[in-house]
Amino acid sequence: MSTTTANPWDAPAPEAQGRPSAFGLLPEDLEGAPGRAAHVFSRLQRPWTWREEGLCLNREAREWLAASYDTSLPVVVESHPSEDGATKVVLRLRDGERIEAVHMPREVRNPRVTLCISSQVGCAMGCTFCATGAMGIKRNLSAGEIVGQVLALIRTLGPERPHAITLVFMGMGEPLHNLDNVHRAIRILNHPGGLNISTRRITVSTSGLVPAIEKLARMEPRPWLALSLNATTDEARSRVMPVNRVWNLGRLREALDAWGLAPGEKLLLEYVLLAGENDTLEDADRLADWLGDLRHGHNINLIRMNEHPASDFRQPAEERLQAFLDRLKARGCFVTVRKSRGRDVQGACGQLLK
Repeated sequence: MSTTTANPWDAPAPEAQGRPSAFGLLPEDLEGAPGRAAHVFSRLQRPWTWREEGLCLNREAREWLAASYDTSLPVVVESHPSEDGATKVVLRLRDGERIEAVHMPREVRNPRVTLCISSQVGCAMGCTFCATGAMGIKRNLSAGEIVGQVLALIRTLGPERPHAITLVFMGMGEPLHNLDNVHRAIRILNHPGGLNISTRRITVSTSGLVPAIEKLARMEPRPWLALSLNATTDEARSRVMPVNRVWNLGRLREALDAWGLAPGEKLLLEYVLLAGENDTLEDADRLADWLGDLRHGHNINLIRMNEHPASDFRQPAEERLQAFLDRLKARGCFVTVRKSRGRDVQGACGQLLK
């Protein structure tokens, strides 16, 4: 399909205004700071080293930063604990805009926390099942605001050490519509002098911006990729996800084939089940056919529609979901059903709206 049609995501989203955030700096950007650049970077990026009142840096370094950079974090203004242990957090940015993120602890052999973070204020993609899509796009988050969001969540709710953290860019916004800022944030979050979060614990979800998928495939460090698919024909996907009118299912499959998986790397295919729209056994068969050899070893994540006032879609009956799941398994697919966290506080997939 042609990419010449005017769409909200064709143009870059507005950027953050004002002084740049100090939390968006890499060590090479700190060469002029008093003391060692690596030391200043680690103090910026490791909240467990901070004092009660903030950064643990000497006066000269604080003054050097304050002269050119903003050293304030996004402010946690609301916390909404869910009955399932997740917490939806509302953060206020410097210009007064608000974003939402979700803190999801899970008890396994070693306690871990998944942070679902936002990349934009609003979203340009217009997916009809998503509350954020109803907002339209307001602006991108800067790399410093993305990193600051993570640091604010850690400081407010934990964990104290980053080895227990998994990051998913599945909050507000289309991460690949803000690729440069998102990737710079990933470089910072992955840096061994800072939080040192492995790229195997960082997943970026996209609705299908093919040129950005192809660009991200060549970038280092490279996170894991999740594709929000949600339909099995171009007619249906274009109806629920306008991006498909530009980059259809065939073109999207080509981008996945060209991704070039590293050893041990997997793709995540997300499929939101919408009652009466994409939940038939025929849909399950078409999904398995479209995946082809990706059926084996790559996870299809089925997600019940998380209902909200901005969409008329509803979740399917449980027997409908089970039949869809069984058909995919019978076709050799590796498939799980995501237990959405924070549904009772409007913090689950597709419900974030500020």
